Amino acid sequence: MAENPTSPEVREHDRLVIGGVLVAPAGDETIEVVSPHTEQVIGRVPHASRADVDHAVAVARQAFDEGPWPRTGLEERLAVCERIKDGIAARAEEIARCISSENGSPFSWSILAQAYGPMMIWDAAIATARGFAFEEHRAGVLNPLLVRREPVGVVAAVVPWNVPQFVAAAKLAPALIAGCTVILKPSPETPLDSYILAEICAAAGLPEGVLSILPADREVSEYLVGHPGIDKISFTGSVPAGRRIMEVASRNLTRITLELGGKSAAILLPDADLGAAVDNLMGSAYMNNGQACVAQTRILAPRAQYDEIADRLVAAVGALVVGDPLDAATQVGPLVARRQQQRNLDYIRLGQEEGAKVLTGGCVPAAQPTGWYVEPTLLGGVDNRMRVAREEIFGPVVCLIPYEDEADALRIANDSDYGLSGSVWCGDVEHGIDIARQVRTGTYSVNTFGLDFLGPFGGFKNSGIGREFGPEGLASFLEDKTIHLPQGYVPPQPPSPERETGGEG
Repeated sequence: MAENPTSPEVREHDRLVIGGVLVAPAGDETIEVVSPHTEQVIGRVPHASRADVDHAVAVARQAFDEGPWPRTGLEERLAVCERIKDGIAARAEEIARCISSENGSPFSWSILAQAYGPMMIWDAAIATARGFAFEEHRAGVLNPLLVRREPVGVVAAVVPWNVPQFVAAAKLAPALIAGCTVILKPSPETPLDSYILAEICAAAGLPEGVLSILPADREVSEYLVGHPGIDKISFTGSVPAGRRIMEVASRNLTRITLELGGKSAAILLPDADLGAAVDNLMGSAYMNNGQACVAQTRILAPRAQYDEIADRLVAAVGALVVGDPLDAATQVGPLVARRQQQRNLDYIRLGQEEGAKVLTGGCVPAAQPTGWYVEPTLLGGVDNRMRVAREEIFGPVVCLIPYEDEADALRIANDSDYGLSGSVWCGDVEHGIDIARQVRTGTYSVNTFGLDFLGPFGGFKNSGIGREFGPEGLASFLEDKTIHLPQGYVPPQPPSPERETGGEG
């Protein structure tokens, strides 16, 4: 099902993937993909229309209601998912380079997060499914019970441009394992890599009808999530978009999972190893050019050590290598679009107007006259009431905030509309765990930073609703059903393999 580019420079696709089959779009509108480094067109794909959404939903609906996938045994579904994971592994460098070309993610980071990360997500989802209770017997109060978890139905998976394959894997892997059919809606900025994924899924033996991929803008996306044929929406993106999806989904009582923004705080305690902390913060604050919802964009420093910490951070941020995202030496590439570049520059100016100081960076790099670049920037003397400390900038702009004592640090960390991630850097891990218990975020790290795909990921407050990864993420694509059984019923021993593994949808 592969479509070859028409030239080495530009990837051209003239068809949509609906039900795993390349089909002509209903309209003639296209999406041009522009390199954030060269500002030149690097690809074109069809822009899905409402008619294409109707077609994809009908195909997914039939595949779920009548097709084999939800009724296939779990092990057979897992075998297909294993082959998808292997397909990603075989094309990891191609995927990483494609995404770096689309969104400016440095290749050195992209190969890990945009390719190997999705492989790990698929692997973890498979492992989670093998230990998941799709059916269980309970004693009940009056009668014995059989509790089943069945696939939720047709899923609309809406993914962002910053880590498109990572987020696609977080939604697609558990949805397919559960037995759902999926319509994947990639961002207009990064639709090219989704065609690679479609080829991988087809080669892996995913049945026709199970997966559609519809690149589109917000208007068509809203039509998709409001479609009455959709049973579940899984969305990753901005808070305003999440609010709108929640409003639209409420009309049909469509199930939703929302993974939204963050303004995470890294607390440096007085006994922290500052060298190790600062080295780690370069990765967790400026990763993916700062275009990460979990980025540690507020660094909280004890006032007595503020100057020392500021000096260390200035030296580390100033040493970051800025340049072509496909250059292996690059650590910070361009932002995805001109609008994001201007947004970051506007926030830097706003921060200065509010009283913050640019300790390093703050401008467009002189060495990068072409492309949507912003220097890695550290704002010092930030008060947590400033907009730069409260609003998600989504770029390489980090705030350094002084605090008086531990209670003040906790107050500042929790004084946010967001609650997605965070970290504490300290000399005593047990004390760090105590800090972690007091910060209201969905994930937290002590003397490290990261995500683990066997544990739940999601946010408190405006950072979202629901969880991805682990059994919690798989459960979000399942509906619970209770079957009441007569008194005296004793289940057969041992249970049949099909029922033990949730073999029927």
